[in-house]
Amino acid sequence: MKLKIIVHDAEEGGYWAEVPALPGCASQGETLEEVLANMREAIEGCLSVDAQTSEPGARVMEIAI
Repeated sequence: MKLKIIVHDAEEGGYWAEVPALPGCASQGETLEEVLANMREAIEGCLSVDAQTSEPGARVMEIAI
C-alpha cells in the first residue's frame, strides 16, 4: 500500500508530516529520515483495528489495496 504524506518544516526545527487520506494521522521528527520512520509507525497505528473492541457479530478482515 502506498499513501501520500505531506511533510512540513516545523517552526522549532525538524519536520512534521500528515496523511491527508487518514485525518488525524501525523507525526514529527528531527530529520527527514526520522519523520518518515515515525510516519510509518503512525500509519500502522492509525490503520490497526483492535478486534476486542469491535461490535458483536462484526468481522475484522484485511483487504489489500
